[in-house]
Amino acid sequence: MLMEREGMMAWFLWLILVFQPLARVLANMEGDALHQLRTNLNDPNSVLQSWDPTLVNPCTWFHVTCNNDNSVIRVDLGNAALSGSLVPQLGQLKNLQYLELYSNNISGTIPSELGNLTNLVSLDLYLNNFTGVIPDTLGNLSKLRFLRLNNNSLTGQIPTSLTNINALQVLDLSNNNLSGEVPSSGSFSLFTPISFGNNPFLCGPGTTKPCPGAPPFSPPPPFLAPGPPSSQGSSPSSTGAIAGGVAAGAALLFAAPAIGFAWWRRRKPQELFFDVPAEEDPEVHLGQLKRFSLRELQVATDTFSNKNILGRGGFGKVYKGRLADGSLVAVKRLKEERTPGGELQFQTEVEMISMAVHRNLLRLRGFCMTPTERLLVYPYMANGSVASCLRERPPSEPPLDWSTRRRIALGSARGLSYLHDHCDPKIIHRDVKAANILLDEEFEAVVGDFGLAKLMDYKDTHVTTAVRGTIGHIAPEYLSTGKSSEKTDVFGYGIMLLELITGQRAFDLARLANDDDVMLLDWVKGLLKEKRLEMLVDPDLQDNYVEAEVESLIQVALLCTQGSPMERPKMSEVVRMLEGDGLAERWEEWQKVEVVRHEVEMAPHRSSEWILDSTDNLHAVELSGPR
Repeated sequence: MLMEREGMMAWFLWLILVFQPLARVLANMEGDALHQLRTNLNDPNSVLQSWDPTLVNPCTWFHVTCNNDNSVIRVDLGNAALSGSLVPQLGQLKNLQYLELYSNNISGTIPSELGNLTNLVSLDLYLNNFTGVIPDTLGNLSKLRFLRLNNNSLTGQIPTSLTNINALQVLDLSNNNLSGEVPSSGSFSLFTPISFGNNPFLCGPGTTKPCPGAPPFSPPPPFLAPGPPSSQGSSPSSTGAIAGGVAAGAALLFAAPAIGFAWWRRRKPQELFFDVPAEEDPEVHLGQLKRFSLRELQVATDTFSNKNILGRGGFGKVYKGRLADGSLVAVKRLKEERTPGGELQFQTEVEMISMAVHRNLLRLRGFCMTPTERLLVYPYMANGSVASCLRERPPSEPPLDWSTRRRIALGSARGLSYLHDHCDPKIIHRDVKAANILLDEEFEAVVGDFGLAKLMDYKDTHVTTAVRGTIGHIAPEYLSTGKSSEKTDVFGYGIMLLELITGQRAFDLARLANDDDVMLLDWVKGLLKEKRLEMLVDPDLQDNYVEAEVESLIQVALLCTQGSPMERPKMSEVVRMLEGDGLAERWEEWQKVEVVRHEVEMAPHRSSEWILDSTDNLHAVELSGPR
């Protein structure tokens, strides 16, 4: 018996010695692939400095996200000034869901091995210098929802295999050198925002020219055509018949508009709205947006029934609707007073919204415009808003856990960063708050409500005649001067972070009952001054959070809500800090400056009390750095 036991132990020892190196190799495979990418890229800003191949796995590297199994699911290297080329080893990241390499100077071809990334949800390679063809293997990415290859130098035809991706929501191949016929079958539809613009050698659907051999774009046939010529010549009777027919046709042709106008005038008192009949031109008028008829949206929302209201705001009301194809939508019914030239203003707003396409921005599905109505149609967000999940959830539903709140913080920051840095011209939101951060089926953060968004010139801030926003979220400089910039969004984002951490409202009179500040920012700073960090965290979390991560988010929130807009970070910097890059340095630098400022301010008063007010500059708070 002892011999058998010793034999079994020896067998297990042999298995460990044989397979342990193999397990280590498998664990390092993804790290090796990413390190190969690093060696193939030029990194002038040392963005990839943390990519150390000696570590067990790449999950500790900046700009890399892993799941609970230590598999890489996300690589975020957008706008990092990288150059060089991609490597085929990227195809080994079998669990990768997001590959973000946009707005760099990467050149060379797109590796066909990317077609092995069958879990990929988003592939963003736009604004680079890629050449060659679009790999046909990308058609294997059945889960792909966002494919953006625009603004490169790609050539060749659009692979027909892309039409097989049923999950595709956004496809942008514009501003390349693609040629040939656009595939016309498969999943390309009005419900998939598609752009083929500025590819002069493309033809077919979605372009302005037909392909060789296809029917030309010709005017409709004449109203009346003469009969076939007679072999015996034209007799007076046949000539008269033809002349009479032409005269009658001409009379009918000229009379038709008058008859139609009279019929419309007669019907007008009975009609409540003038609509665009679906059979005339329901196609896209702006980009790839669907133009809905008012009747469609009335039917979808049960004539805008109160029972379908999802939310109310300064812009109007949002209704839940179900379209004829069964899909759920959110219909925003704007209540702005119609003014001369309002149609052009509305179309400009719609164009602006449709240009902002990012997985963390609410995608506009379509619109409706009549002389009396302006409506925007969005996908329905199954999990509502962050505010509703924090404060209005039914008792039967679990609260947002800490890891979800961290993902919301990062996702919403990425969405705002895209508005500020990647839209041309820039877009400022002007009402960033928890109620305007929506959550999809997977609790991915989606920045919504662009009713207050304004286009912003690169050099000038936008000056408004009236401050619009929500009390508690409005930056002090916007409140006092009416000037808004991307830094007003940063302030609102900082307050939203505090909402995520505390579960509290940004402005709440109920706090007066406990002698607390009604403004969330003042309340938080008061507790920090008393070193009562545990009192800040939402009680719904029941101590299920990471204290070091809470401290990091508070630090980011305080940096974002500084009194001076010039001292607040940009949203792109916020994204990097949330990813663990640069927060410790920024926090330490800020603390040194604030300590000196505090000493100067307090010297004449000889007081030990710190004045912490949401309209004053913040003072240093004793929080440890990121762990």
